[in-house]
Amino acid sequence: MAKSHLSKRILTPIIRVSRLFSTVPFDPPPLSTPRRVVVTGLGMVTPLGCSVEATWKRLIDGDSGIRAVTVEDLKMNGFDSETQQQTFDQLTSKVAGVVRSGSNPGEFHEELWLNSKDHRSIARFIGYALCAADEALRDANYIPTEQDEKECTGVSIGAGTGSISDILDASRMICEKKLRRLSPFFIPRILINMASGHVSMKYGFQGPNHAAVTACATGAHSIGDATRMIQFGDADVMVAGGTEASIDALSIAGFCRSRALTTKYNDAPGEASRPFDCGRDGFVIGEGSGILVLEELEHARKRGAKVYAEVRGYGMSGDAYHITQPHGDGRGAVLAMSRALKQSCLKPEQVDYVNAHATSTPLGDAVEAKAIQSVFDSHAASGNLAISSTKGATGHLLGAAGAVEAIFSILSIHHGIAPLTLNLTKPDPIFSSDFMPLSASKKMSIRAAMSNSFGFGGTNSALLFAALD
Repeated sequence: MAKSHLSKRILTPIIRVSRLFSTVPFDPPPLSTPRRVVVTGLGMVTPLGCSVEATWKRLIDGDSGIRAVTVEDLKMNGFDSETQQQTFDQLTSKVAGVVRSGSNPGEFHEELWLNSKDHRSIARFIGYALCAADEALRDANYIPTEQDEKECTGVSIGAGTGSISDILDASRMICEKKLRRLSPFFIPRILINMASGHVSMKYGFQGPNHAAVTACATGAHSIGDATRMIQFGDADVMVAGGTEASIDALSIAGFCRSRALTTKYNDAPGEASRPFDCGRDGFVIGEGSGILVLEELEHARKRGAKVYAEVRGYGMSGDAYHITQPHGDGRGAVLAMSRALKQSCLKPEQVDYVNAHATSTPLGDAVEAKAIQSVFDSHAASGNLAISSTKGATGHLLGAAGAVEAIFSILSIHHGIAPLTLNLTKPDPIFSSDFMPLSASKKMSIRAAMSNSFGFGGTNSALLFAALD
C-alpha cells in the first residue's frame, strides 16, 4: 500500500505538467509559396505513331490514326474461331484508333516492351506507359543515377480500365474449369497502378508513386496531381501521364451496349471520329499513352534542361448529375476551366488555344462548346481564341486522352501551331463565324493553351500551360 501511495505522489505532478503542456497550441505550419513546375520531357504512343515526332507530324498534316477493327484485334485468346467471329459480327462499331505494332520507326515494338520472359507481368497498357516514359525521360535528358535524385523523383501514371483482355481470358478459364492454368501474374497485369509501379522500378524512382483512376479525365488528373506534388515539395521531378489499351472484345462490346460508340462509319474508318460536326454519332475507341516529365523550375534550370512550357493552372470539378451525360449547361466544365484560370493568374483573353475534350458525341460536344463560350465570353466571340479537338485524328484514348492532349497543347505552344479538328465538314449550329473550331492546322503565336478532359461519373479537369517568360 505504501508503495502504491508513493507512486501516486510521484506521478500526479507529472500528469499535471503533461496536461498543462497539452493545452499549448501547436505552432502554425510554415508559410510557403508553391513552387513553379515546368515540362521538360514528352513521350507518346498513339494511333498516329509511336513517338512525339511521328504523332505530331501526322496530326498537323491531317492524317487519321483510325482504321477498321479485325477479329484479331479482339484479343480473345483461347476462344475458338467460331466464337471469335460471332462476337465480331455482333459488334455495332467496327472502327478504332489502334496503335501500329512493328519494328519500323514510328511503330510500337512489341518484342521490346511486351514479349520477353522478363515481361510476363506487363500487360499492354503497362507496356505503352513504359515505352512513352522511356521517350519522355530521354527527351528530358533525365535518367538519374544518384540516390538523392532518385528519392526526389516520383511517378504518377493512371489508366481507365487496366487490362480487360486479361480479365476476359481469366473468366474463360473459370468457365472451362481450368483455374490451374491461370497465370500467377494475372493480378499484377490488371492492377492499374502497376504502370506507375513498373516505371518506378525500371528507373529506381523512390518519390511519390501514384495512380489516378477517373475514367477519361485520368491522364489530366495524373498530370495535375503530379504538379501539386512538386509544388508542395513531395518531389522535384515527376513522370506523369495516362495509358490505355482497351481495343478488345469486352471493352468494345461494353461501349457498344452503352451506345457511346459511332456506328455510321464502319465502311469509312477515317471519317468516323468527327468532333463538333453535325454528322457525329459517337466516339471512336482508341488506345495509347502520353507521358510528361514535370520538374521544379529551379531544378530544371540548375541542370540546364530545355523547357517546353510551364504548368500554370489545374482545375477540377464534379457535375454531380449523371453517370455518363454532362449537365446541359456545362456547369462542371465551366467550373474546371474557371478554376484553372484562377490558379494560373491569367485572364481568359490571354489564352490562345483550347484543346477541347470533344469526343464526337452529339450531346457532349455541344455542351462543351457552350461551356467554352461561357468561360471565354467576348474573347471567344472575337475570333481570337483557337479551339479544336484532336480526337478527330486519334479517336478517344480514354484514360490516356487527357495526357496525350496535354502534350498536343504543349506542342502547340512550342511550335506555334494549333492543330486541326479532323472531319469537320459541317460544324454544329452552336458555332458562329467568329467562334469556330479549326478545320485546318493554323500557324499562330500561342502563349497559353488549355486542355480539357471530362469523364464518366461527372469528373472534370482542365490543365493550363503557358510559355515560360
